[in-house]
Amino acid sequence: MELKKKLPIGIEFFKDFKRDGFYYVDKTGFIRDLVNSRGSVNLITRPRRFGKSLNMDMLKSFFEFGADPALFEGLEISREKAICEQYMGKYPVISISLKDAAGLDFQTAYDMLGSAVSEEAERFGFLLDSEKLTSSEKKKLSRLMECDFKKTFYLHSSLRLLTKLLFKHYGIPVIVLIDEYDVPLDKAYQYGYYPEMVNLIRSLFSQVFKTNGNLYFAVITGCLRISRESIFTGLNNFKVRTISDVDFAEYFGFTDDEIKELLYYYGLEASFTQLKEWYDGYRFGNVDVYCPWDVINQCDKFRARANAPMEAHWENSSSNAIVQDILETATATTKNEIEALISGESVEKVLIPELTYTDLNSDDSEIRQSYLWSVLYATGYLTDASLPKNGVHKLVIPNREVLGIYTKRIRSWFKVKTVSDTTGWKAFCTAVKAGEYEEVERLFNAFMSDSISIRDTYVKKEMKENFYHGMLLGLLRAEGSWSVRSNAESGVGYTDIRLEIPITRVGCIIEVKYAENGRYDHACAKAMEQIENDGYIESLKQDGIQTIHKYGIACYRKTCRISYCLETV
Repeated sequence: MELKKKLPIGIEFFKDFKRDGFYYVDKTGFIRDLVNSRGSVNLITRPRRFGKSLNMDMLKSFFEFGADPALFEGLEISREKAICEQYMGKYPVISISLKDAAGLDFQTAYDMLGSAVSEEAERFGFLLDSEKLTSSEKKKLSRLMECDFKKTFYLHSSLRLLTKLLFKHYGIPVIVLIDEYDVPLDKAYQYGYYPEMVNLIRSLFSQVFKTNGNLYFAVITGCLRISRESIFTGLNNFKVRTISDVDFAEYFGFTDDEIKELLYYYGLEASFTQLKEWYDGYRFGNVDVYCPWDVINQCDKFRARANAPMEAHWENSSSNAIVQDILETATATTKNEIEALISGESVEKVLIPELTYTDLNSDDSEIRQSYLWSVLYATGYLTDASLPKNGVHKLVIPNREVLGIYTKRIRSWFKVKTVSDTTGWKAFCTAVKAGEYEEVERLFNAFMSDSISIRDTYVKKEMKENFYHGMLLGLLRAEGSWSVRSNAESGVGYTDIRLEIPITRVGCIIEVKYAENGRYDHACAKAMEQIENDGYIESLKQDGIQTIHKYGIACYRKTCRISYCLETV
């Protein structure tokens, strides 16, 4: 039996693929396209977990002195003989990731950024023995290596100094790679020291990228394209490739063909449809791509267990606080647009190409909303349904995983609003306990009228039912003394909600149905029939429950209707 390569979960170093036998989706064509179309400074923006860090290490592995040609054998770039001859292993390379340059305060973030620079400087310790450097220059290098940044100028000028020393030693201009450049800015905004971090990053970048004869070219990656006025001041030969651009589109994320090849290699071809529904749907330029992090992790689950449930891997590894932000500041118009998106429809927006975090707090609600839509797009919570036309983006939720993030966040938002209405949810729970189904119906309709619904479009029926199911759970679990179970095994199936109040020996079975096209009576009848035929009340009887309320709840958009039956033991 052939021993299969390992799936590269969390692998960020290019050399590890050959050395340790990991499966590699060939993205080395990126090197050719970069060489042929680059500017002096190249900013590439993509959402988190789409392969930016691995691609940056691939560039370092290819261009840096001492490059190992064996790493690229059999890969696409190896067929570009002229490029390999001219560029492979021919340049000094400075490579820094800023993903850990963050903290709860500016000083901590400053120190973390300094540590990243110092660690990179240590790679060039051999320059201390260079006959081409003066003793003064070696002293400055030692200071970088020792992480001595007590004077802010030392850190601000650190990367420019490294390019100068490397150029002086080799006589060859330097390639600079900076990964996750916007992480320090994001954390600085969250924790209240944004202006100080902007000044630091602006100065660091300005000195190394502006009028620097020691620089060959630079590649910078991040999620957001931060305004040039904030960070990239005065950079004239500055090329930006965002997720809207055609250039480099196929090199960040997996394509359909790459997914099929991967699944064939591991004998998982039957999983293609599930993977496509959950993780495909992103459109970068003119290419449709999957989130690599999701695909690799889920394939690993499938290899361990063929019928493993689908999971939201990207959601659990990437901050989704921005979805909460857009809901908390939602206008009536925005609510309607969110409803449309959740229902599988699209919204059309003119997005802000260059962002500043301060726009989020703008007094101008139109600017603030444009900012939020732009960030949702740039960070992968929305994508283009097609190529933008005249600057207008047709935005959609990319796939089932991201749809789940929206619905969960909306349920969380709904729960906060309803639980804060103490009188309302207590009255609701009292009515549920007493079997006052008409009052339950009235109160639930009142709650939904102030919420976001799922429209009657092509979103799968079970997704719509899950949405209302979650709302009911939020209300019922507000009464902390009750035992409320979701999708609990009962009889021959799984009831949506099973509720027990042991002290009074009262219980409830609640089955939720989506009333397609407003067919409430039909949906209610199906819910009650399911409760009866599948023996959902048996588990309550076994627990000693004597009063059992059976609710069949049919929901459509922002209204519901309830069928009810009482059973006593």
